Formats: sequence, C-alpha cells, structure tokens
Amino acid sequence: MNTSLKVKLGLLITLILFALMVLVPSFYPGAPSWWKKYLAPGGLKLGLDLQGGMHLVLRVDLDKAIENSLDLAASDLKEGLAEKNIHAVRMESPDPHQVTFTLPNTGAVDTVNKIIKDDFPNLNITVDAQAGSFPKITLKLTKDEIDFIKKNAVNQSLEIIRNRIDQFGVAEPVILRQGENEIVVQLPGVKDPKRAMGLIGQTAQLEFKLVADDSGIDLQKLIDQAIKAGQWKPGESRKKLNLALQARLPKGTEVYFQRIVDNKTKKERRVPILLKSPVLMTGEMVKNAQVRIGGSFNEPYVSLDLTGRGGKIFGDITAKNVDKRLAIVLDDVVRSAPVIREKILGGKAQISGSFTHAEATDLAIVLRVGALPAPVEIIQNLTVGASLGQDSINKGLTSG
Repeated sequence: MNTSLKVKLGLLITLILFALMVLVPSFYPGAPSWWKKYLAPGGLKLGLDLQGGMHLVLRVDLDKAIENSLDLAASDLKEGLAEKNIHAVRMESPDPHQVTFTLPNTGAVDTVNKIIKDDFPNLNITVDAQAGSFPKITLKLTKDEIDFIKKNAVNQSLEIIRNRIDQFGVAEPVILRQGENEIVVQLPGVKDPKRAMGLIGQTAQLEFKLVADDSGIDLQKLIDQAIKAGQWKPGESRKKLNLALQARLPKGTEVYFQRIVDNKTKKERRVPILLKSPVLMTGEMVKNAQVRIGGSFNEPYVSLDLTGRGGKIFGDITAKNVDKRLAIVLDDVVRSAPVIREKILGGKAQISGSFTHAEATDLAIVLRVGALPAPVEIIQNLTVGASLGQDSINKGLTSG
C-alpha cells in the first residue's frame, strides 16, 4: 500500500470517527457531560418531522395596525388642543379608518389646521363647518403613511416573534413571512403548546397612567346605565364604552378594567377603574425585565430596569404624584395600581398581579423584546408528531 493511499484511508477513518463522536449525544442521552460540552456541544438538531412540535400560521391584522396608528395620532392631537384650551369631543365613527371630532367654534378650525400641518404630516383633515352647528373635523392617515404601515408591520412582527421564541429556548425554529400579511412558525420539540401560543400572540403594549381617584363619580353606576340604554354590552370594546360615557366622565379621563385574582380561589374578575388619559410612560423605556419572588404572599412579579431616560421620567412622575395611584396597563387591562409613597429613583419599577411563575416569565420575555405593532391571529395550528419523519425514513430504506 503506497503512502498516498494510507493518507487517504487515515483521513477517511478520522472523519468517520469525528462524525460518530458528534452524533453520539444525539442518540445516547447518557453520554458523559464533558463529551457533550467539548466534543459535541450542539448535537444533532432534529426538525419538526423527527421530534414533533407545532406548526403555526399567523395573520397580522394590518387594518388594526392602521387603526392603532390613527388612534394614537388622534389622541395626541386631542391633548395638543386641550393645551390650547380647545375641548374637542370625539364622535363615534362607522369607519375605523377615520376619526371625527366636534369643535367648540369655527375659530378653532384654524388652530387645528396649523397643529396638523406642523406636527401631524401623516394626517389628512376634512372640515365640515355648517352655519348653526358645531364644526366637525374628520381625520384620516395619508396614503403614504398607510403604505408604510402595511410594508413594515409584518416585518416588524416577524422579528419580534423571532426574538421572543429565541428567549423561550426553542432550538432550530423556522420563522418566515408568507404572502402579504402571514407568518409561518415551526417550533420543534415544544412541550407546552398553549404557553407557546400565548407568548407568540401577546401584543404586550405597556403604559403607565394615573388613576383618577378624585373624580367623585360612581363608575359602576354609569356603566350599568349605559348597558340599560343599549349603548354598550359586557364583552364589547372599551373604546365603545368610553364613547358612550364621554359626556358624563370628567375631562381627560377614560374607563379601563383592572384584572383582580383572588389569592385563595384563584378566580379572576375585572373591576372598572377610571384613569387619566395622558400616557406618562410606555414599554419603550424598559431596558430589561426579570422575574422575582416577593410581596405578602411570596408571589412572582416582574421587575423592570428602565433606560436612562425612562428612569428620569419615572422619577419625575413619582415625585409629582406622591400619595396618588399609578396604573400599570398591559394590552388595555390594568394589571396593578399601587399608591406612590415617595419619589422613586434608580430606574426600577415592578409589575405584580397574581401571576403564575410561567405567566411572569413570559411577560418578562415580551417586555424585554418589545410590543407587536398589531395583533396577530393564529389561523392555523397543527401539532405534528415525530412519526412523520420515521415514516419517511422507513419508506426510504425499503424503496428500490
């Protein structure tokens, strides 16, 4: 045997031995820990067909993304007008892609036009000022703004979902865009499908608002009157309820619902609470979120580390509102509303609310990664068994 052939055989044997060393941990779970750590840290990654898992198709609600952007711009405009002592009343609109305000007088129209021109270039305005009636303005997003939202909402959602799944700890996930507004997600080896779906689909819009404890109104009585008059039904949107009650609520306030869980029975109920409309701080100012254990019942809560700017804003908020309640709102639901006892420095806050450890962990993940720009709907959910891959292997061995 010549030298060249010996070298080739030696190289071939070395490669075969190396391949076996890498594959052993995948087929023999009892391999020594040092082997897994140094010789084959990754092992063989099994796909969906070989180890089973979840196959999801998500649809991003682009209409809701457009509606949310318009809603936010309309709220900012209303607050800007209030600073100039112009009280604009929002009217119920049959078209979710437009917002209508009634103004107190025709003189306010010029002010509105100037504010929109200077601060809201993404809005189109239509004015209806008829003699003998209050002037109305109708707002819509510009075509360029709508096109921008449609183009970016799905891509942004895809990246946020990818980051959430990476922190959830799924190996070798498949996440890709499909068509105009769909995202395909494959999660091999997932053991808790319900938890995975909750983590993926949660919008996670976090806001901090003050509680309007000094309003002096019976909120439950007003809601009962709205139900009796047929203006709102339990289960309908919070926006519809606020439109029905806006003439009877103090200026600059909104009705929310607080989630309260009984520590003994674990039963959940939702209690109406009146908040002041201005958003004092959002989840964009959260730098990190971790699960901690504490409180009177040693329950899990989410500890927040704020950005430098967020820490300063939070310090100012707490300094100006000592002995007032600060509501922490997640996806339009108040999770807690603690009393501010003193100015809080150091850029730290916490969210409590009778969480399980898994709920607190998943909330921390979505707050670290960021909120989805629009709701996502799971339109296809398949649980795939590992038998699919085994069938393919068997057919491959017996073919030919």
